[in-house]
Amino acid sequence: MKLYESLAADIETQIRKGVYHFGERLPSVRQTSQQRQISVTTVIRAYLLLESRGLIASRPQSGYFVTLRPGDAQADAPAKPEPIAISATVDVSRLVLSTLRCIAVNDAVPLGSPYPDTSAFPFEKLNRYAYAAGKDGSLRGLEDALPPGHPRLVRQIAKRYLERGVVIDPHEIVVTVGATEAINLCLQAVARPGDVIAVESPTFYAMLHAIERMGMRAVEVPTHPDQGISIEELARIAASQPIAACMVMSNFQNPLGYQMPDERKLALVEFAARVGMPVIENGVYDELYYGDKPPTTLKSFDRDGLVLHCSSFSKTLASVYRIGWAMAGRYRDQVEKLKFLNTVTPAQPQVAIAQFLERDGYEHHLRRLRKAYAQQAQLMKAIVLRFFPPGTRTSSPAGGYVLWVELPPQIDALHLYELALARGITVGPGYMFSVSNSYSNFIRLNYSTPWSPQIEQAVITIGAIAADCVR
Repeated sequence: MKLYESLAADIETQIRKGVYHFGERLPSVRQTSQQRQISVTTVIRAYLLLESRGLIASRPQSGYFVTLRPGDAQADAPAKPEPIAISATVDVSRLVLSTLRCIAVNDAVPLGSPYPDTSAFPFEKLNRYAYAAGKDGSLRGLEDALPPGHPRLVRQIAKRYLERGVVIDPHEIVVTVGATEAINLCLQAVARPGDVIAVESPTFYAMLHAIERMGMRAVEVPTHPDQGISIEELARIAASQPIAACMVMSNFQNPLGYQMPDERKLALVEFAARVGMPVIENGVYDELYYGDKPPTTLKSFDRDGLVLHCSSFSKTLASVYRIGWAMAGRYRDQVEKLKFLNTVTPAQPQVAIAQFLERDGYEHHLRRLRKAYAQQAQLMKAIVLRFFPPGTRTSSPAGGYVLWVELPPQIDALHLYELALARGITVGPGYMFSVSNSYSNFIRLNYSTPWSPQIEQAVITIGAIAADCVR
């Protein structure tokens, strides 16, 4: 093969693989000549060959541009991720990744998504603040990104808790890259590889991921759909084996959606104090309550510094900014050290969120979000109970944006997941919320997306698929 033919073949491959898109300008003849260390004449001959094949076209005084359109018979589009085959032993991480890929790439109806719909989030205002912060010369030093976090944001976080009736020490706050990092840092601060961590059952799979990633072991504690984790069963387990820590979501737990009563929160904190057990509290949904007043937290009952409270703005304000925090009690200094060893959180998004909280009515934004979610929760529950097979039961969320659905026992949630995916709909199969496959006939549905005929039809379709599985 001649040199210009080899060059043409190489560029054609890049075009077909999507490296160069339709309408995109190729590197100039001179640039290509210098990069490849070949003559200008060779490059021109290669470009002419590609032009003769209809792959590119020249524009006077502008250069060569790709003319192969996506979907042309000649084009090899980048491969779309296929749903991951599910074996008898469920790989939770791969199952979650498969669900998210199908939403992102195949535009599936996102009833299986763990994330909130962000169409109501104030991105434009936040982006303007972030842009202004990026131009601020005073924020260009690394010291502004060092833990514990930018002082303006730390102060605003402390004020939010104070306004909810929770008095906290601002110096306890460590800003993190989302709540996931906060949970990981807290877990690392209180436990070591091989330790046993108590979790709710069912529990949010991000908790299980964190435990697995740290080389620890999860023990599941039965959890009541209204009362929360069984303190009595937790005590029985702790009496039989060492428990390094307990991880819970006391408000609007994912996937059950309950709000733990205050007396149960107090009882859990008192038990933890008696046995010296740290409790990592995931509070990411605390602001998404449906009632008239904000819920208390385990942190508000803590007098011994054993509650490590984690939260973020990802579920309420700015998912892409990934700004979270930890209030780690007696473990605060260790969490700050681990944060410094792990990552730094850029100052610009911190300042942007702080400015929004200072100026733009965060509480008004939350009231609209809570009202919408409360209405959509009722709609989702009503449609499920109407169109799903007899014997179906649902949770009664007090906040958040997910509904836990128990299907008749003969229905396998993984099989339902696969059938729904073939129809362009995702669900969260119950296998993702346990290490023991205890919820094989359960699914979780996300109702954060504004209600529409498409959403309603998707829920009805899942019900029809479930009914077919019963027959």
